[in-house]
Amino acid sequence: MVERLKREYDAQVEWKPFFLHPETPVEGLRLSPQMRARFAQANERLDQMAHAAGMDMVHPDVIPNSRRALEATEYAQEHGKQEDFHRVVFRKYYGEGQDIHAWSVLRAAAEEAGLDAQAMQQAVESGAYQKVLDAVIDKAYALGIHAVPTYVLNDRYAIVGAQPYEAFERILARLAEETRPGDTPEP
Repeated sequence: MVERLKREYDAQVEWKPFFLHPETPVEGLRLSPQMRARFAQANERLDQMAHAAGMDMVHPDVIPNSRRALEATEYAQEHGKQEDFHRVVFRKYYGEGQDIHAWSVLRAAAEEAGLDAQAMQQAVESGAYQKVLDAVIDKAYALGIHAVPTYVLNDRYAIVGAQPYEAFERILARLAEETRPGDTPEP
């Protein structure tokens, strides 16, 4: 969907990190049968959206601790490969069910994205991205972001959760209407 938005609306996309489950232990959080049942309806909707987009969707039994992956993404951004790396990590988790906390998965993602996997691991293990990551996530919490994905359009409208493409089209049409030549945008 993001690629379609970029293509059809010349949208600029900037990925920002966020901890959906900051309480997740390093080894991950195994989902109980009750938790899986609670997520079943949302997962069904996500499966339908993924299928419509031609993607596979896997629902692992363990929620991984994402801090390492988010710090690795900061490394990828610094090296001009954030979008490529993000796309691979996203596929490895949501499409293949791999543990995105595992260095083997992150290193494979780095190589696929054209990054130096060894240098990435060394940088992340050195703590080089901890403060950067914490600051960006603190800002997201301060803005009231509480779910992923959250799309913020022109710093004015937020679309929360996995929404159909039409939700984006409505907001983009509203933004276009607000900024027509000769019009003064509302404050």
